[in-house]
Amino acid sequence: MFGIGGGEFILIILVVLMLFGSDKVPEIARTLGKMFRQLKYATDDIKNEIQKSAEANGIDTNSLTGGISEEIDKVKQSFNSTVNSTTGVDTNFTTEIEKTKEDIEQITGPIKRQF
Repeated sequence: MFGIGGGEFILIILVVLMLFGSDKVPEIARTLGKMFRQLKYATDDIKNEIQKSAEANGIDTNSLTGGISEEIDKVKQSFNSTVNSTTGVDTNFTTEIEKTKEDIEQITGPIKRQF
């Protein structure tokens, strides 16, 4: 996470606890959470304004990004087919995951997620 190791992260937490005390840390975390939420809402608002002004000026944003997504999908398919033909290994991991999930369900019964 951000190039910070586990030991460095623990050291940062220790310094914060020593500076502010354990009673102020939750309040600081709440305040930071509110700031990040407001920042997210502000960036979403700016995005929406840009999209609205682009649509008002007749610029189609879907055509600008749609071609890129299609090209990325083509490259993925080409890469997968090349790897499959070269190595003989199936790179479609979702089918393997589903097969494994079915095998586990046959042994233990349906997998239930606990929240």
